[in-house]
Amino acid sequence: MFEKLKSILVEELQLDPNDVTPESELQNDLGINSIELAELVMRCEDEFGIEIQDEDIHKFITIGDVAQYLEANGK
Repeated sequence: MFEKLKSILVEELQLDPNDVTPESELQNDLGINSIELAELVMRCEDEFGIEIQDEDIHKFITIGDVAQYLEANGK
């Protein structure tokens, strides 16, 4: 799941693959702003066939948090 999420981040936000680790913080380490986070959420919803609740988005601090959420809630 992490590798698939990493490829989405690299593709969507033109991030350096070496910067994307499970411990990378979306905002502090990768500089992802709220608009980019919304785009990431929409892409993940499409890619993994799930709906991510707005209140859950605020829990996404690291890439690992997002990957765990997708694993737990994916189809």
